[in-house]
Parts: sequence; structure tokens; C-alpha cells
Amino acid sequence: MVTVGIVSAQRIDFCLNGMFQAKGETVSGPQTVELFEGAVLWQGQQYRELCFIPLNSHLSPPTTFTLNNVTIGNGFHWERHQQQTFLGSLRLIVDAGKIQAINELPVEDYLESVISSEMSATASLEFLKAHTVISRSWLLYQKEERGKRKGESGKSNVERGESEMLRWYDREDHALFDVCADDHCQRYQGLTTQRSPLPSQAVRATRGQVLMFNGELCDTRFSKCCGGRTEEFQYCWEDTPKPYLQSVECHWCNTKDKAILQQVLNDYDQETVDFHDWTVEYSADELTALVREKLKTDLGDIIDLIPLDRGKSGRIWRLQIVGTKRSLIIGKELEIRRALSPTHLYSSNFEVERKEEREKMRDERGERKEERENLKFVLHGHGWGHGVGLCQIGAAVMAQEGRSYQDILLHYYPGAEIKEIY
Repeated sequence: MVTVGIVSAQRIDFCLNGMFQAKGETVSGPQTVELFEGAVLWQGQQYRELCFIPLNSHLSPPTTFTLNNVTIGNGFHWERHQQQTFLGSLRLIVDAGKIQAINELPVEDYLESVISSEMSATASLEFLKAHTVISRSWLLYQKEERGKRKGESGKSNVERGESEMLRWYDREDHALFDVCADDHCQRYQGLTTQRSPLPSQAVRATRGQVLMFNGELCDTRFSKCCGGRTEEFQYCWEDTPKPYLQSVECHWCNTKDKAILQQVLNDYDQETVDFHDWTVEYSADELTALVREKLKTDLGDIIDLIPLDRGKSGRIWRLQIVGTKRSLIIGKELEIRRALSPTHLYSSNFEVERKEEREKMRDERGERKEERENLKFVLHGHGWGHGVGLCQIGAAVMAQEGRSYQDILLHYYPGAEIKEIY
């Protein structure tokens, strides 16, 4: 079984599509819970925790529940809200001044949703099989690591100095459930995206299969588009290299084949067309305001961006931001992407072009008055995501070319083995 955090809010509206049991009652239909005096308020009663368990879940079609206003792509450029329908139980618990909705269901049912949420459910079968194996491996690895961390204070993910701040974002912060439902972990949108029988076939065909290295589960990271070469783990997260997360070449993801992209990318992902090569431009004033807002510090006017260290794929993991008051070195890759964009840069694999232009100022009669120097920063980038492990678009093209899911997996996770553990 797996527990998944779906949504957190002070009020949650949902619908029980069939008969559920909660607090000794049999209930169905539209429901509302609200935060009241630090408890879950439902039907005029307060509860520390509330669980809705489906009855007759073995029937076809199975009993489901629907949550309204679920955020997907939280903080990214494709953020939006959806109504989503789920199998399994719904647990509601108060956490940090909000009600947390948690879905509990069997791992294999969860995986059918993940592989049709991460990409289109109409993707090729071999690609779906490959993604099922890594999604299962990643989930079971996270559950295993979470079990090891119980009772520990947790590892720091920030290294601070007077002129340097390295931060990385990982999955240690879910105390109430195994994984969340968004890109922070892996996308899980319930039955909403399952519009084809292929995900079920992929899950059944690979049941119990995982990637292992030296007898241990692999931490099978993946991203949308590596941009030509995958990255190594330590340049994005803590400094503990993983032998199976090496940097490997991937020419497949540089594709404009609309048929393949429509199979791989969900509707909102298809809005991102420049995923392999992209350009972002800022004036010095725009960049100064952005850095001040994102880093909550005043470096003065930004006059330069200097890449100090790059990973094997070219992704910057230490970047010096030079201001008129002082300089600051930031990292790792996701912190750089967050600092230099209102949402997120596609990746930290970019070159910095610093452009100085002289602008002619004119008075109200149109006569030249003076010249002003304008400074602009143009970022020329490659790839979409951290680039570690499997490249989703590259793997989809490999499958379209006739490669088996085993070939795909062993290309992106060299040295790993495919094992059936149940």
C-alpha cells in the first residue's frame, strides 16, 4: 500500500462516488470538511482525523471519490487546478493549520495513474513499461528510506556561508504520507488521465519489477528532457554520487516529431514547445528585482552572472550573482532555476550572454538629449528539468524506434539490474 498527499486546504469539497464508511456511518455523495478550532469539521462534528473507506471496492466499476480544486504543477509555469477522481481510501487530518487529504491505495493501482499522469496514457507500450519500472522503484526506494529516517531529525539540505548558499530540494519533508501527488515527487492524478488500457497493460506486464544495484533498490530519478546528456545525482542533490546515475548521451530528446510528442506529453505539457533549446532575456532592472524577490536579499544592481561549476551535462550547480553592493554564490540546480525566473527556468544548463547597449534618449521635441547604457542578460539554455536518470522524451523516441523497455532502462541507469521482487 502507498499513502499519497493530494491537497491541503482549510476547506475541502469532495464527492463520494459510491458507498463509503466513515465513523460508523455509510455515506455517499457530495461532502465538505472545514478546519474549525484545530479540528476537521464534518456534518457538525469535530474530528482529529477522518477516514472514508470504500465499500464493495472489488466491484466493477470500483468505488471512487472526487476531489475538487487540486493544484498541479505547483509553482511551475504550467500550474493549474483540476477536479480529480481516485481509487482507494480518503483520510483527512489537520496539519500546519490546514486539512491534508491523503489517498491510500495499492501500489500497482497507484502506478497505473502515475504513468498516465507523467505522460500521455497513449504513449507506446515499451515506454510505459520502462516508466512503470522506474516509478515503482522510486516509490519503494522512498518508502524504504522514509522507514529508515523515522525518529531522525532529518538531514540538512542547506549549506550557508557569508557569500555562498547551496540548497537542494528533496523528499524528506513528507511526515504524514509516503509521497505527494505533484512534480515534487511524481505526478499522480488519479483516474483523471487514464484514457487508454495501455497503462494497465504496462503495469501488469512488469508487476513487481524494479531496478536494483548491488542488491539494493535504485533511486530512479527522471526528468522531462535532458537536453542531450543526462546529469549526475550529486550536482542536483546531496554530495553522494550514485553509480547507476551516471551522465550518458541522449540524442533522442532533440525531436520535433509531433506524433511522438503528443503520445508522450499531456495536454498542458504540450504548451511547452521549446523544451530542448530555449532563450530567456532580462534587463538588468528586471533581473535585479527578480533576484531581490526570490532570494530575499539585496545585492544592489545585478551587473553579472558567472557560472562557477557545472555538472557533466552542462548544468550549472554553482552560480555567482554579482551586484553593486556584494556578490552571492548560489546552488544547486533547482535553486538557480528558481532564483532566475518568476516560476522556474526550464533547467540550469545555460550560457550567459551579457549585452551592453547604448540607448539614445530624446526630449519632447524628439531631439537627442543624452545616451544611456542599457545592460541585458540573455540566457541560452538546453533541456527541461534536472536531467538526472531517465529522459522521458528521449526514452519515448527510443521506444518508437523499436527499443525494448529493458534496453531503455539499462541505457539511462548503467550498471543497474531489472529484478522481480514480488
